[in-house]
Amino acid sequence: MTISSLPLSYCTNVHPGRTVAEVEDGLDRFTLPIKTNYGGELAAGLWLAAPVVRELEQSSDGVQRFADGLRSRGLSCYTLNAFPYGDFHSARVKENVYLPDWTQPSRLDYTLACARVLAALLPEGVEGSISTVPLGFKPFEHPVDFADRCADQLIELARGLSRLHHETGRLIRLAIEPEPFCVIETTAETLSFFARLRSRAADVRALEVVREHLGVCYDVCHQAVEFEDVPASIRSLVAADIRINKVHITCAIEVAEPGRNEEARRILARYVEPRYLHQTFARLNDAGRSKPTGNASRTVTQVDLDEQLAASPSAEFRDAPLWRVHFHVPVDAEHLGPLGTTRGELKQALATLPELHYAPHLEVETYTWEVLPGGGTPNIVEGFTRELLATKKLLWG
Repeated sequence: MTISSLPLSYCTNVHPGRTVAEVEDGLDRFTLPIKTNYGGELAAGLWLAAPVVRELEQSSDGVQRFADGLRSRGLSCYTLNAFPYGDFHSARVKENVYLPDWTQPSRLDYTLACARVLAALLPEGVEGSISTVPLGFKPFEHPVDFADRCADQLIELARGLSRLHHETGRLIRLAIEPEPFCVIETTAETLSFFARLRSRAADVRALEVVREHLGVCYDVCHQAVEFEDVPASIRSLVAADIRINKVHITCAIEVAEPGRNEEARRILARYVEPRYLHQTFARLNDAGRSKPTGNASRTVTQVDLDEQLAASPSAEFRDAPLWRVHFHVPVDAEHLGPLGTTRGELKQALATLPELHYAPHLEVETYTWEVLPGGGTPNIVEGFTRELLATKKLLWG
């Protein structure tokens, strides 16, 4: 297989998008200048929040006008990010980004609405993908049958995507995105849930639509933060016949020898911010370099990076040789001053993808430019241009 021939995509969840007008303003202010600087075809991986999708579907020609606007800008779209349901740019997002979870009818309705919109946006002959929350957030309270209820709703979604395919000719697949501290976070948990999902398919037809329409979004930095062996993780999904429908090209923060490196921890404290969740993992001394399908028991974790952890870590964190923090940092960066990044794992992931017998959708997803130290809105165009050019070089030389 060769790497996808589709234009590289970048996720527009980096821009506010509470209304259709605000989404279109982001395309004009940021996406078009990035496309010009990039110097080639570029796809918009759109984040369309639930209020935006409702607004698009309220009028009979709303979706078509939006699609025409994309084409007039010379942009294509083959993937949506339907992970954040509401305002992804409010003062505090944190764990609220996982709501509603996959037991809630509103999550199913929203995702089906996204699929209807994407069906109208897809270029002729191109398949679509939609990324979504990995069921829910582990620290929340869940009923004992939570995973089964999620599975049943996802099977219903697969049926809806199958109907849409027959009605429109547009094939759209869901991409469930494992993430630290979520109900599905490790590769092992992904394998287990997909086995459960398939076992709950009531008949051969249901199993067929599940296999066709449900897969994963492989966010590289998420599995790197878990200290997984990224190539082995990808290969285990392939061996289990779990389709990787989408790859998020991402890097996280890495801190080597944090207990002895006060300067690195001082700089890390600058990444503490109030909007997004930054799950933090430390690999302990007797742990291996990485685990194929999960972090096993030899990591210590904290649900969110805070100033106390950076300034005065507990003994376990202090003695750990390596920390990784779920903070999406520019994918072209090997280092951020004294901090490292997981770009090595990203290179391994992209080098493994040609082993697949299909081409997953590829999307750069650095949504944190507004909260990066020294980042902010003025740097988004320049920063994303660097990221895309660096990614293009990794993919196609």
